[in-house]
Amino acid sequence: MQALAALNERAREIFRQIVESYLTTGEPVGSRNLARILPMALSPASIRNVMADLEHSGLIFAPHTSAGRLPTELGLRFFVDAMLELGDVSQDEQRRIEAQMRAAASGHTFESALAEASTMLSGVSRGAGVVLTTKANVNLKHIEFVRLDPARALVILVSDDGSVENRLVDLPPGLPAGALQEATNYLNARLQGRTLGSLRAEIEAGRKAMKRELDALTERLVDAGLATPVGPTEARQLIVRGQANLLDDLRAVEDLERIRLLFNDLETQKDVIDLLARAEGGEGVRIFIGSENKLFSLSGSSLIAAPFRDGSQQIVGVVGVIGPTRLNYARIVPMVDYTARVVSKLLDGGR
Repeated sequence: MQALAALNERAREIFRQIVESYLTTGEPVGSRNLARILPMALSPASIRNVMADLEHSGLIFAPHTSAGRLPTELGLRFFVDAMLELGDVSQDEQRRIEAQMRAAASGHTFESALAEASTMLSGVSRGAGVVLTTKANVNLKHIEFVRLDPARALVILVSDDGSVENRLVDLPPGLPAGALQEATNYLNARLQGRTLGSLRAEIEAGRKAMKRELDALTERLVDAGLATPVGPTEARQLIVRGQANLLDDLRAVEDLERIRLLFNDLETQKDVIDLLARAEGGEGVRIFIGSENKLFSLSGSSLIAAPFRDGSQQIVGVVGVIGPTRLNYARIVPMVDYTARVVSKLLDGGR
């Protein structure tokens, strides 16, 4: 994400054209062709200089000497995460998908509806439609929050098996600028081998223990007449008086410093728990590109999959598409997402 964020507008547009050309044709594109299709006036020599920088960043590569350029797997991942403009599933397509799924489910069995979903997705993707079972909670080894705009963030979840899941989440109003990086650092220091659910439970348990300690320390200072608590529990402040007396009471000074640290920790963890809750519930389509998933490391394939849920909102499986890495992500991602939502509605009794 840092490499892509550092690109200027010209480099981003050249990178976009290289990726989109690859997704359309599967062929490398050279500087002369780029000069003809770019929305800005650039000479082939200037374009080659930018392409050299993109290649140095690991985003594109030359399959042959003097050939054009193709995106690397890393480049495709950056494009999908940060530059992909998703299309819409039209109302006609929505009605068709839902009608076909309901007909398959009512005329036969729920498994027939899943088979119909697989067939439909295969038809729109040039790839294979697939229905997989999945676990609601997987052990994670890395999590990252990337702010997309003031109201939304991308949560990148990397599991122990190397799979990567992206989820879009809404951010609470007024979240401090550094809160996402703080949450990323805080969670990764504690994440190894845990699920989001277990990590959240552990942090909440620790937060309750800190609150109990804070209450005890505050009560001791208040009883000694050295401080007064004000404000509701969640936004409590401590008004300290008699500072001269504090200087004579080393234990009170230590208590006050501990209280200050607890206030800071509790505020940080409040943001972390809120972000975790949003990440757990965030809607998202899983996109595995090439070697990101061991299953496809040798075949140059991608998997796009979205979870479907039962009536209690537990994830019970996924539907998706397996195809070449140059899938039409802009069209297939929303189709997979909508199909999964229809499957979830069928499992929930059609609501």
